[in-house]
Amino acid sequence: MHKYLRAIGFSEYTDRKKMKEMISDIVLNATTRAYTTNADEILLGEFCKDYGENIGMAVCGQFDEADKFIYDYYYPYLRGTGISSEEDVSVERHAAKESYAGICDDSKVGVSLIFYLQNMIPYVKAQVSRQLPIRGTTLTLSALSLQGTIMMPIQKNEEQKRQVKKESTNRRNLIAAARKGDEEAIETLTFEDMDIYTTISKKIQKEDVFSLVDTYFMPYGVECDQYSILGEILDVHPVRNKMTGEELYHMTINCNELTFDLCINQQDLYGEPAAGRRFKGTIWLQGFINFPTE
Repeated sequence: MHKYLRAIGFSEYTDRKKMKEMISDIVLNATTRAYTTNADEILLGEFCKDYGENIGMAVCGQFDEADKFIYDYYYPYLRGTGISSEEDVSVERHAAKESYAGICDDSKVGVSLIFYLQNMIPYVKAQVSRQLPIRGTTLTLSALSLQGTIMMPIQKNEEQKRQVKKESTNRRNLIAAARKGDEEAIETLTFEDMDIYTTISKKIQKEDVFSLVDTYFMPYGVECDQYSILGEILDVHPVRNKMTGEELYHMTINCNELTFDLCINQQDLYGEPAAGRRFKGTIWLQGFINFPTE
């Protein structure tokens, strides 16, 4: 069973018989279908079925010589609704199956974002037709979560908000310069990190860590597309799985100035989400590469 099935409302789907029936239903009654031939002349197929607003399941596999579809794997998805990054994205195939991981170096976050690629069929098409690299792409990120906690925001006045935004912009510019080899930028970043460490080390003896850290985005566990995050909730609305009736939360999160959508089962969220509050939890990051139309 896929670990993140419960994030889109399939918490009761824990045996293979149920999953086999659902996979057959997705292939026969898919909302969208996509096909392409890979470099080995094998016809690939992807069948997606929506079970609620922007949530669903994808079944991927290949066709044999008799044009019979052979199921390979499935995964739950959340379709993102905005543009998360305009930086260039590189893609690598997973070793075990015909699925792909995307890598985006966005200076807003400070780490390389590794995500599970949702639209692998258009990417394989571009790869086989030798159109890569394609310039002018954008990236829409989304995430599924199995556990989360709602936290209150750090109270800041307008002057403090402007100062935080200014410091964030300066740091982003320094990171971009450091990646190009600017030694002065690298040195400045090093000294800033040392100052932050010293300041937090003193304050944390008397204050709670979450009153000092407003937001963070860092790798979690051994799988490279999973992260531990703390971010501000920009928007939230309930979503219902049409098949199981389970209630979910669809939230828009701003984390280190990176904006993406997140879906979590209401059973797995501690607290009441609302715009302005913060979400703390672990996520599985997915991404959809928006290729230029021309």
